Amino acid sequence: MRLLAIALALPLFGADPFFESRFVFPPQALHVHSSSIVELPNGDIFNVWYYGSGERTADDVLLQAARLPKGATAWTAPYIVADTPGFPDCNPIAFVDARNRLSIIWPVIIDNHWESALLRYKTVSPSGWTADPPEWTDSGNILLRPGNLEEKLKPFALALLAQLPPGKDHDELQLLIDRLSDKLYNRLGWMPRTHILQLPSGRILLPLYSDTYNIGIIAISDDNGATWSASDPIVSLGGVQPSLVRRKDGSIAAYMRDNGPPPQRVIVAESRDEGVTWTEGADSDIPNPGASVEVIALNDGSWVMVNNDTEQGRARLSVWISEDEGQSWPHRRSLEDAKAGSYSYPSVLQTSDGLIHVPYSHSAVPAGAKKELQAIKHATFNPEWVKASQ
Repeated sequence: MRLLAIALALPLFGADPFFESRFVFPPQALHVHSSSIVELPNGDIFNVWYYGSGERTADDVLLQAARLPKGATAWTAPYIVADTPGFPDCNPIAFVDARNRLSIIWPVIIDNHWESALLRYKTVSPSGWTADPPEWTDSGNILLRPGNLEEKLKPFALALLAQLPPGKDHDELQLLIDRLSDKLYNRLGWMPRTHILQLPSGRILLPLYSDTYNIGIIAISDDNGATWSASDPIVSLGGVQPSLVRRKDGSIAAYMRDNGPPPQRVIVAESRDEGVTWTEGADSDIPNPGASVEVIALNDGSWVMVNNDTEQGRARLSVWISEDEGQSWPHRRSLEDAKAGSYSYPSVLQTSDGLIHVPYSHSAVPAGAKKELQAIKHATFNPEWVKASQ
């Protein structure tokens, strides 16, 4: 307990580097992926992920969660928070709103293809989120009617099509263009990955993406999540899983995984109207191998990014810090840097004590073992630890 007290005090003084990491639960054989972390109003930390024998094609996939009580050094045992019998439950995110309600939002995969994702949610009032599992008081679907996908995406896609020779890529892009007029493909397939951003106005921005079209979109709510509308699509060459961060001037940057052609770079777009319209996504100079990236603003105004900063593979996962709102990233340090394994899909949180928390998917073959084991690993550190690597 004395070491924990010292650790909690470090961010307040900002003098000495601090880092620790632990598994949320012991590595095991089933697939574990895509965690999301939030701080509860009482100081506890809540973390949710999906678990099962596979991903979209495995009908036993469900959502698990655990809680790290304030002041504790060990997570509670994992417990089930959502299980749609016979359907995979994937990619959950957690969110605490201005009324201190805890919500999880995730896609249920209807026909074992990402294109069939149906957005679901569960919410619990402040009196129920300390139970394990929480005592959910509300649940339902989040339905979107993107109104201008064809208008915004078709000219971009047709220009690309004209550059492709006959073959598989040409045929797949033509199929995508044909689907733009199909209401079912437009209204299903939207999935979350990164944290919700709540603006000073109260507006809630839920970043989503589609593997149907390889684009991002933002679900917007101005009534605390009671109803949702869709932003314009964030059009780019393969930018998905947008992570939103607000600048001091009110503009919003979206940092995206690169599912497009080389070079493999984090793709960045911008909104100046609180998330409704977006610039076309463009490559940054930040490497990304086609893996999830998250960026948040810290309490002191600096930004922290966690990303697989390579062009191939997910064996290195690094923390970058910017002190000029993403124009440069001079402070960098690796959470994982190995010859093999996969360390990916970070969720980034700064808690009220100033510490930064990053749970991520951890897949590796332990020393002396023959089989890969998977878990969620949780790293905790202060900005001084990142800067001390220079």
